[in-house]
Amino acid sequence: MSLPYFYAAQPSSGELDGAEAKHAHVKRIGPGEHIMLVDGHGNAAEVVVRDCSRDRVVGDVVAEHTEAAPTPRVTLVQAVPKSERAELAVDLAVQGGADAIIPWISHRTIARWGSDKQAKQVQKWQNQAAASAKQSRRAWLPEVHDAVTTNQLKDLIADKPAVVLHEDATDSIKDLNFGDHDDFGDEIFLIVGPEGGIGQDELDLLGAHPVRMGPQVLRTASAGFAALCAIGALTSRW
Repeated sequence: MSLPYFYAAQPSSGELDGAEAKHAHVKRIGPGEHIMLVDGHGNAAEVVVRDCSRDRVVGDVVAEHTEAAPTPRVTLVQAVPKSERAELAVDLAVQGGADAIIPWISHRTIARWGSDKQAKQVQKWQNQAAASAKQSRRAWLPEVHDAVTTNQLKDLIADKPAVVLHEDATDSIKDLNFGDHDDFGDEIFLIVGPEGGIGQDELDLLGAHPVRMGPQVLRTASAGFAALCAIGALTSRW
């Protein structure tokens, strides 16, 4: 069984405090148990706990390692789902291995984040990403960026390798040569549209390569996960 993961600014210290110490206490971590401390940037330390309270966890480091960042790097551009599906979309994206997540306010996005709510919503996504990364035993914490509009996304992915999931695409994701550095290089932008789909106007504007996942039409909350798994299997990420 894999060890429980906790975030620490310096895993090599063998110590936790604040919210992570409280989390360990709630999970009833006790002396003699092994836990893994990670900093979210690939550095990890296995620790044998000596003392655990609500405010502080102290232990002895028995092993350390650094995980290389997966390549190619995959940034998921996720059209913002309805509120009840947003956390599921982020959770699945992290499980699928997304290195970064960008919320996208597309033309057909139903959920709208006003300027007064955007920071709060992004923070919710960041909190969910952190929790999911620990649950998934990830040493790398996915970045969650500020939301973008379609025009902002067009500028962001200009001259960069990007694929967009679309049910009417003629190319299958399995037919793409992700190992061809002339086409994809070391970074891929994976774009997932809203429940209402992506219109032709947005497809033309973005200029991303449309691909389909298979015969079924996937929900926006799960489509990113399925595509991330496909990319993992088709590249050296897995």
